[in-house]
Amino acid sequence: MMQIQLTLADQQFSLVLAGRQIIKIFQQQQAIGFDKQRENYFEFKLDDQVIGLDTSAVVEQKLSLYINHQFVQQLTLPPIEKTKPKQGLLGLFALGFKIFKSAKVVKVALAGASVAGYAWLFTFEFALMLIACLVIHEYGHVRAMQYFGIKTKGIYLIPFVGGLAVSDDKITTRWQDVVISLMGPAFGLITSVLGVVLYYATEMEIFAGVAVLSALLNLFNLLPILPLDGGHVLKSISFSMRSWVGLSVCLLGVLFGLWISYTFGLMLLVFFLFIGALEIVFEWRGRHYSHLLPLDKYGQGFSAVMYALVVAGHVAVMMHFADSENAILSLPMKILSS
Repeated sequence: MMQIQLTLADQQFSLVLAGRQIIKIFQQQQAIGFDKQRENYFEFKLDDQVIGLDTSAVVEQKLSLYINHQFVQQLTLPPIEKTKPKQGLLGLFALGFKIFKSAKVVKVALAGASVAGYAWLFTFEFALMLIACLVIHEYGHVRAMQYFGIKTKGIYLIPFVGGLAVSDDKITTRWQDVVISLMGPAFGLITSVLGVVLYYATEMEIFAGVAVLSALLNLFNLLPILPLDGGHVLKSISFSMRSWVGLSVCLLGVLFGLWISYTFGLMLLVFFLFIGALEIVFEWRGRHYSHLLPLDKYGQGFSAVMYALVVAGHVAVMMHFADSENAILSLPMKILSS
C-alpha cells in the first residue's frame, strides 16, 4: 500500500494505491467516489469537470493528468509514503512475542526483577551494591571466555540466585575450565580491593560495604562444591589426575556442602548440590571419551596455587574489617570464623 499527496485546483488530494491500482481517493480527508474507465485509468468529478488519472507510470513517480478526457500534463509525484497496515490483536501478540524473545529484553527484565527482589528483602542501596558485585563477577567469566575465543551470549541475572555468564560454545580443555572459573572471583577481588581504597580515600562506609560484600559473595562461590566456581576448579584438577580420584574428591565436596547447608540452614545450597551431583555423575560416566584435554602436573599445581591466592585475597579483605565497629562490616568474618 502506498499513499500519494496531490494538489489539484488549489485543493489537497490523497491517493491510496496498491501497485498501479487506486484504492481510495480523499479530498481534504473526505473520501470521494471514482470510476475505473480502463486499465490504470481512473476518473472523478471536481467542480463540474471530469478529472482523469493515468497511473501506468506511477512506479517511476509519474502521473498523467486528464481534464474532460483531454491530456493536460504529466505530474512528477512527491516521495511515496508507504502506509502501514493496521495491526490486529494477533499482530500485536506476534510483535510482543518477538520482543520477549529478544535476549536484551530478557536480560533487562531479569535485572529489573533482581533489583526489585533484593530491594524488597533489604534496601535499594544494598540491592544496587549486590547487583554491581554480581555483574563484575560474571563479567570476569565473560572476559575469560572471550580470551579463549568462546562465543558468549552475555550475562543473565537470576533473582534470588545470582548471575550466570552464558556461552555459545563448549570448552575444550581443563585449563579453560580453571581460568574461566577463577576469573569471576578474581574480578570480584579487584572490586573488593578497589572498595577498600575508595573507603580510605573518601571515608564513606558504602565502599567498605561493597568490598566486604564482594569478598563474601566470591568466597562463597569459591567453595569446592559443584556447580560453584571452586567446584569447577576442584573437578578440573582432580579429574586430570585419575578419574576415580576426581570422583572421590568431588563427592567429598558434596558432603562438605551438605554439612555447610545443615550448619547455616542454606536450603538454596542444597539445590546447587543436587545440580552439582548430576554434573559429577555425567562427568564420571563420560570419563573414557571426554573431549576435555586434562591438566598436566604443572597445570594442576599452578591451578591450585591460583585458587589459593584468590581465596586468600578475599579472606584478607574480610579480615581487614573484622574489628570494625560497624556490625555489618564485621559480620562476614564472624560467619567465616564460626
